[in-house]
Amino acid sequence: MVETADIVRPDPELVAGLERIGSATASSELAKQFGIRSAHIAGPVCRTPGARVAGPALTLQCLPKREDLYPVDEYSQPERQLHRQVLYHTQPGDIVVVDARGDMTSGIFGEMMLTYFAGRGGKGIVVDGCIRDFADAAGLGIGMWLRGTTPNFHTQTGIVPTAVNVPVACGGTVVVPGDIVIADDDGAVVVPIALAPKLLEIAGAHAEWEVFSRMKLAEGGDLRRYYPLSDEARPEYEQWRADQSAGGSPESG
Repeated sequence: MVETADIVRPDPELVAGLERIGSATASSELAKQFGIRSAHIAGPVCRTPGARVAGPALTLQCLPKREDLYPVDEYSQPERQLHRQVLYHTQPGDIVVVDARGDMTSGIFGEMMLTYFAGRGGKGIVVDGCIRDFADAAGLGIGMWLRGTTPNFHTQTGIVPTAVNVPVACGGTVVVPGDIVIADDDGAVVVPIALAPKLLEIAGAHAEWEVFSRMKLAEGGDLRRYYPLSDEARPEYEQWRADQSAGGSPESG
């Protein structure tokens, strides 16, 4: 039996708040406020349109295959197969992030593995590479951000899984186990766990004025006045906020 480390999971309310702000606001505020030029995990794209998730990252690292170090057979010594081991750690709300080196010929997970993941409460996967059995896996109710799909199994061609819950480079971005991943139709963004509370505070305020600005723009308001929110429009926004607090419900669009 291979022993692999688990992760420390953040406060669920923190995760839920970051899920509400979405990947675009998170990415821009990480750049503006913290100097993180790009937190976007570039390459994997949303293959489950409309999915919007956030959760702590379980990580899987892959390396190029050397046949003397790893068996080729799909079912050989299953407990040594680390793509299984990372899923054993799944708790409700987790997201699995896989550094598959951008490989387009190895299916890291298939329907059976992802059925297990979904059954354990897993929320989504971000794979810098491929999965297989996509048509069946797409019906499992988990979000999937992938480079593509393939009929091949995980070690059939050029890569092998080599480490679980270690820092990985997924899509050119460092993901540390336990970091929070936010993913939606725009893509997947990694939020360093130490920055997550402050990001939520800042981005939450940004998201709120965007609700107001969106409403005003939809009514024909001046782009120069409402996006970004100008100093001239701020009293109007503050009055709107006060009205919502007094019992109204925020407008959305």
